[in-house]
Amino acid sequence: MFNKQGGGKFKMISTVYAITLVCIGLVIAVFYYVFVNSKEADPDYQSIIKKWYGVRSKWFLFLLVLGLTVSVLTTTPFPTPDQKKEYSSDDYQNVTVDAHQWYWIMTPSTVKAGQPVEFKVSAADVNHGFGIYDEHMELVAQTQAMPGYTNKLIHTFDKPGKFKILCLEYCGLAHHAMITELTVE
Repeated sequence: MFNKQGGGKFKMISTVYAITLVCIGLVIAVFYYVFVNSKEADPDYQSIIKKWYGVRSKWFLFLLVLGLTVSVLTTTPFPTPDQKKEYSSDDYQNVTVDAHQWYWIMTPSTVKAGQPVEFKVSAADVNHGFGIYDEHMELVAQTQAMPGYTNKLIHTFDKPGKFKILCLEYCGLAHHAMITELTVE
């Protein structure tokens, strides 16, 4: 999923993941410390309340800032193209996708690389998950296919190849066979 250009983002996500694990470990250590030391009863609870209530509010603010920072670092820039941008008919390719139990109707099934593709995805019967996978079976893009509603997914394929379209949401007994192919030239 991460190519040479996206390697820096992968390292950043790995670093944020490691920091998150360390912070979770610290929280567990604090809870363990409190649990172990709670057996020693202190008759003067007022001094404990006065001292640790201040720590509790500072700890809450620290966790709040940490959570917001991790959220911003891992979602900026958001890895999805602008779905609301209006393209002229010369700028993008239209693909209509209809999901049925247990097959896809996709028109056309061939698109050009390097030019944005607008998938208009809907379902005829139940909810389906529209997932596009590359030749390594890594998820490239996805959206929901719902009856009575058309979702729009815009994606630009960087290179030619054969891409598999799989259903990502269990839709019945033959869900596993709900596969088709998209050719990118």
